[in-house]
Amino acid sequence: MPSTLTTTDPRTGEDANTGIEPTTPEGVDKIVELAVGAATELARRDLGWRAALLESLADALEEKRAELVAVAQGETGLSDVRLGGELTRTSFQLRLFAEAVREGSFLEAAIDHAGQTPMGVQPDVRRMLVPVGPIVVFGSSNFPFAFSVPGGDTASALAAGNPVITKAHSAHPLTSQASYEALRLGAARAGAPAGTIGIVYGQSAGSHLVAHPEIAAVGFTGSLSAARHLREIIEQRDRPIPFYGELQSVNPFVITEAALAARTDEIASGLANSITGSAGQLCTKPGIAFIPAGASGDRFANVVVDAVAAAPTSVMLNKRVLTSFRDAERSLEQAPKVQSLLGETGDTVVAPQGYNVSPRVLRVPATELTPEHTIEAFGPLLLLVDYDGVEQLTAALGRVPDSLTASLHLEEAEVADLHPLVESLSRAVGRVVFNGFPTGVRVSWAQHHGGPWPATNSFHTSVGVTAIRRFLRPLAWQNAPEMLLPVELRDATTGVPRRIDGIMHLPGTLNDERES
Repeated sequence: MPSTLTTTDPRTGEDANTGIEPTTPEGVDKIVELAVGAATELARRDLGWRAALLESLADALEEKRAELVAVAQGETGLSDVRLGGELTRTSFQLRLFAEAVREGSFLEAAIDHAGQTPMGVQPDVRRMLVPVGPIVVFGSSNFPFAFSVPGGDTASALAAGNPVITKAHSAHPLTSQASYEALRLGAARAGAPAGTIGIVYGQSAGSHLVAHPEIAAVGFTGSLSAARHLREIIEQRDRPIPFYGELQSVNPFVITEAALAARTDEIASGLANSITGSAGQLCTKPGIAFIPAGASGDRFANVVVDAVAAAPTSVMLNKRVLTSFRDAERSLEQAPKVQSLLGETGDTVVAPQGYNVSPRVLRVPATELTPEHTIEAFGPLLLLVDYDGVEQLTAALGRVPDSLTASLHLEEAEVADLHPLVESLSRAVGRVVFNGFPTGVRVSWAQHHGGPWPATNSFHTSVGVTAIRRFLRPLAWQNAPEMLLPVELRDATTGVPRRIDGIMHLPGTLNDERES
């Protein structure tokens, strides 16, 4: 009999037996078989039913809220307030995606009728996006709801019309199990076919799942090393599949001289909160902040240090995250010309009271910045970089790895002069934040949560409505009989936005007037 999985309370470092057995290869195969059957059935369901499924899942999560938060707190050390907010975000995300599914523009439906064109007589062609098949989701340790079993990748795949198999995170197996049971309840109430949502446990099960020939794509949030391992498995498949990974990010944070003069205390307070909230274990945490050299920068550094020092001791998510943070902390402190302004490198040995760390603030001149200074420290650590002039700032930013976000604090009078800097930042990230802080990612239609390598390995977002696009593929029908077309591509359909003969038709609009 396989040994059961353990879980650890990071607040105490104490292990406990979960009673959960790792999924065997045979078990994985059975779960995939069910998902394949569900994929066929889900493809036949209409958009209204699909939206109702997402809403039923949200309802089930809310119904189990107290249980989910309590279990997650014991496995992550995150506060009940933080976890409650995250669960609210997760339910909201499902409901937003339900709205998007009903609205239908995500299908990108287009019809070009047969007829005479400048290229001669052309055939009837109709195109829309269709589900790709069973999706595997690997969640993250730092968001046990929003980026885990019930999170954005799962919601995206289901909204696209695909079944989902999640791999329970090793750091929170009980939370994964409880989340799955809530989703299973919601799916059953909606009349979803068996296999619509599945779960596997254990690293070997996850690897076996990715290698399975019936899996169509993988959504992943986690470390570069784990991503590389999974991508190697994918490359060994007879038919490689898409791998959508959110990996690592330093998130540069830039403050101009004018902004510093106008808002030192405000910016310092927000920055301190941004690096210490959730123990700095956020993918959008600003890890490196560029400040003007001189007296104003010195004052700002002092204010930041005071604000960070006032933050409570942080609890890291698990021993692996703690060890990784200690390694990065040690490497950064030993990098050339680095000055420690707050704290000292801690031990990798877990203290009896749990995985606790104190926040750190380091400092280095921009002229000394090298790749050694720009590694990600996933935890409550900030590196301040003093720059003297825009040219020096731009050169230093060029040594920072591409990221999910870049933040720029500026004053109105500077806007016209900063276009080149903004253009430079825009080439290196997926979201530019002005006079704000990158932590806290809004779930919306316009959101983009992604970035160039090594932040992610694709151009897609993992947050917001367009995240659905990852798990769809385009399919065209040429001269197809009406009854063999999807409902959304039949001439009589008016319920979804469609581009017909080059003109966008929206439900409820007078397209014939616009055409005249």
